[in-house]
Amino acid sequence: MLIGVSPMYMVILITVGARHEGLKIARTLVEERLAACVNIVGGIDSVYRWEGKVEEGREWLLIAKTEERLFGRVTARVRELHSYEVPEVIALRVEGGNQSYLDWIGESVSGAVG
Repeated sequence: MLIGVSPMYMVILITVGARHEGLKIARTLVEERLAACVNIVGGIDSVYRWEGKVEEGREWLLIAKTEERLFGRVTARVRELHSYEVPEVIALRVEGGNQSYLDWIGESVSGAVG
């Protein structure tokens, strides 16, 4: 059952060019309590414009669950760890969900300073 919640929870999408890079970023975000969980979706094909040309590449998608107050810290940490010049870090507010799961997210990141 979906329960309406305030936009204090969010999902952050991050793409990386290699699985090992994704694992490093995911582990760091969870260890530092910046994210409760990070899923790694493997082997996606991306088509994008970069420096005036259309490019294609194989990437991995990270889906991080966290609180809105930590978005700035997550972005800064990803920029420190990421190999891309301009890493994708896009946040989507959670509009509803299983309240027990949302509570778990909050508990998992409770030690992080926003």
